[in-house]
Amino acid sequence: MTLQLFGFLNVYKPKGITSFDVIRQLRRILKIKQIGHTGTLDPLAEGVLPICIGKTTKLIDYLQEDKGYIAEINFGWISNTYDTEGELVKTSDGAIAKKQLEEILKSFEGETEQTPPIYSALKLNGKKLYEYARKGISTNDIEIPKRRIKISQISLIDFDEKSRKAKIIVYCSKGTYIRSIINDIGEKSGLGAVMSGLVRIKSGKFTIEEATKLDELNSYETIVNNLINPLNVLSYNNIELSDAEYSKIIIGQTIDAKTADNGKIVLLSQKNQLISIGKVELNKIKVIKVFV
Repeated sequence: MTLQLFGFLNVYKPKGITSFDVIRQLRRILKIKQIGHTGTLDPLAEGVLPICIGKTTKLIDYLQEDKGYIAEINFGWISNTYDTEGELVKTSDGAIAKKQLEEILKSFEGETEQTPPIYSALKLNGKKLYEYARKGISTNDIEIPKRRIKISQISLIDFDEKSRKAKIIVYCSKGTYIRSIINDIGEKSGLGAVMSGLVRIKSGKFTIEEATKLDELNSYETIVNNLINPLNVLSYNNIELSDAEYSKIIIGQTIDAKTADNGKIVLLSQKNQLISIGKVELNKIKVIKVFV
């Protein structure tokens, strides 16, 4: 039993290219279309970009969703994109003290609602928000639904009061826009603020320490050698299949449950290879997805 081109890549996306540029490069080398990423990083941003190769594109919804970022902030400016890539407008020459900034950051911890920036890939009525923005439509013209987010930690790494530049670390839930947080921080400070840099340091179990630089993934062999087994990054109970159970699972039949976790998702594997995603119902495991 061999599963070819089935796994994740932990890619370090460099600054200045899109997330789809990464996909395009990998497709060109591997010569397959079934490649995707688990969450867009803007061209301004760099860092961890998990990539799904082959049928692992069907596993995106089963990955852990927490994220970690290091962001740079410039106070005294605002922009239509909430970062330095947009149309910058100077707002203030005022000062902000380190203690005041730390108190503002602390106020963002916990669960809250956030309005995504209009310059984003989030879809509204079938169109990406940035498509509205490029047509001159602003947030005054359309209503962008708020999203429920959770910030588990946001703290100051470095701050220069003279230049009014700060560096922060943020751990948050999936779907959180750091640019929007920084814009809100700017509003609370009374000075305005824009994001001048962003590094994603964590996406679920994918960390920056273990990421591979994109320029190192320059051949079929290097990509295959860096593939990560889905069993190493999926946080569900893993059940080893017997040969008889394997024969049932691959044709969509149920098998007896080896766990009492009714209603829970389980991984079904054999010889350290993920075969299927299942769900425990009434002491049976029903197949949700099969990967062979």
